[in-house]
Amino acid sequence: MPIYAPSIGEKFPEIEVMTTHGKIKLPEYFKGKWFVLFSHPADFTPVCTTEFVAFAKRYEDFKKLNTELIGLSVDSTFSHIKWVEWIKEKLGIEIPFPIIADPKGEVAQKLGMLHAQSATHTVRAVIIVDPEGIIRAVLYYPQEVGRNMDEILRLVKALQVSSKYGVALPANWPNNELIGERAIVPPATTVSEAKERLQKYTCYDWWFCHREVPKEEAEEARRFLERVASRGK
Repeated sequence: MPIYAPSIGEKFPEIEVMTTHGKIKLPEYFKGKWFVLFSHPADFTPVCTTEFVAFAKRYEDFKKLNTELIGLSVDSTFSHIKWVEWIKEKLGIEIPFPIIADPKGEVAQKLGMLHAQSATHTVRAVIIVDPEGIIRAVLYYPQEVGRNMDEILRLVKALQVSSKYGVALPANWPNNELIGERAIVPPATTVSEAKERLQKYTCYDWWFCHREVPKEEAEEARRFLERVASRGK
């Protein structure tokens, strides 16, 4: 069976889902906000439990970026509720965001979360949607490897900066090996514009020019990365 994959730049489909917070309509429920919809293979499994704890611990960081979280798996609402209760009782972590119940796999199928790895359980998909309901990023992880939530935070922040200032951002931003926290200027479209770039910006060549973004924007992203480094020590 062909696998549908959500496309970056397309409108998030209008769907009604049942969650641990009741029935909601997407993307309308998060109108005016960014949201990260992520799927996990199954409740009451070790890797998924570590992921939910990690997302919960960073929930306030996501909210500071005007971003909400919503989970999904093919488990029932009953299973989700019992699992959330178990996480709170045994691990002391409250799961503050809704989780979509999709026992028939219809939502997962519509959002491209059922892959060849398993016909019955979702892969670890991540879909980032902006306040206008446009899909801005899609990530897939296999069932056997958990996600890095700080990278998802960094990606949301980078997308917001890119949209706000009309720039592209380099590898490992805001700690790029060539231009640090600076942003890449969109390419020139005419010969005259190419010449002007060399006078207007700092450039390696006319097709590779960069400029500063506000310090607070880069610092916020850097804090996320520093948190990753500190956990690894």
